[in-house]
Amino acid sequence: MITRKRLATGACALLAALSVALLPTGAAADEPAAKESPKVELVLDVSGSMRAKDIDGKSRMSAAKQAFNEVLDAVPEEVRLGIRTLGADYPGNDRKRGCKDTRALYPVGPLDRTEAKTAVATLAPTGWTPIGPALLGAADDLGKDGATKRIVLITDGEDTCGVDPCQIARQIAAEGIHLVIDTLGLVPDAKTRQQLACIAEATGGTYTSVHHTEDLAGRVKQLVDRAADPVVTPVATQGAARCEKAPQLKPGLYTDRESFGEHRWYRVDLLPGQELRASVSVSADRAVNNDYGVLLRAVTLHGREIVRGSEAGDGRTDVISTGLRYPKPEADDEPGDAKPAAETVCLQVSNSFSAPPSVKTTPGMPVELTVDVVDGPASASDIASFGLGRGWWLLGVLVLVGFLAGLLWGWLSRWRVAVWRTN
Repeated sequence: MITRKRLATGACALLAALSVALLPTGAAADEPAAKESPKVELVLDVSGSMRAKDIDGKSRMSAAKQAFNEVLDAVPEEVRLGIRTLGADYPGNDRKRGCKDTRALYPVGPLDRTEAKTAVATLAPTGWTPIGPALLGAADDLGKDGATKRIVLITDGEDTCGVDPCQIARQIAAEGIHLVIDTLGLVPDAKTRQQLACIAEATGGTYTSVHHTEDLAGRVKQLVDRAADPVVTPVATQGAARCEKAPQLKPGLYTDRESFGEHRWYRVDLLPGQELRASVSVSADRAVNNDYGVLLRAVTLHGREIVRGSEAGDGRTDVISTGLRYPKPEADDEPGDAKPAAETVCLQVSNSFSAPPSVKTTPGMPVELTVDVVDGPASASDIASFGLGRGWWLLGVLVLVGFLAGLLWGWLSRWRVAVWRTN
């Protein structure tokens, strides 16, 4: 007969077992310390030229404020963000004073979105364009700790203070403080494009030409999000005219330049059971004709197309992107200890940009290529196994708990019936 004592003992043992199974395991004592939160400083040009009304029918300053409001709403919680201005305070003609006109508008640290928006709302186009001093000030704001650091410079003109900001960017890069500078030019001319591209390239950053408010907000959001991503340092590479001569790429972020209407090739090795994920962005950093596109193809060494991604534009954007995914099926079991051979996947990046006769086509347009190789989708047999997916694991636990609860309820019912009959 099942006694109350035996029933209580069994119930306690069952609950103890379930508690051990469901509670998360403790962190290992030797786990590495958490990384420092990334830092980003947005450096905004507030010089007099920002009054020009040539971005979607409004002034460059208004477009920048609108974009900043959208960006500040979307900043990831882990990012410590600050804002620095240049040319915001001194309206006079004294070059010496004008070239010192840069200050921290909002200190780098945890973001109070309302406070930061209020600070940006007070800005009005005022003075000079001291880009070099602003970059030095931003580097000091970010400090020299172990955090990843990013400066995002938004300006509509070249430096007006006679100091080469490209050289300053090189000095910052030489300090080895893991700081990347990205530059965005608002309706830039040729000299501005050249200077901003040089600043970005000196630190492994990117340059983007901007003609619309939506593009400005989207690009700055992308760069802030990238600061929170541990794989953020672009590696310079050079695609080839044929896959056989193409560089071998590992997972990471790569930069290149591609001429108008050019095809460039890269190679990635993929093992059975892995999935290749790739994306590419091409920046129209100068005036281009309407109607263009970008194509990203994955093909075999023999030229057979595996998968492709493409996107088209019509002159209303400055960065055009596309991507693809290719899961390589698992190989059949091989005899002995033979390891499955890797497949070489050829990635082709093509564009259909064209330029007016007055626009220089060299150097090529900036290209960003992201490559990632991950474990492919689990097979049906894997999904049934515990530990390969939290959702399936939890479902299995719930089924087991339901089964054990049913047994317990059956024992309890039998015990109650037995007690009732004895009485």
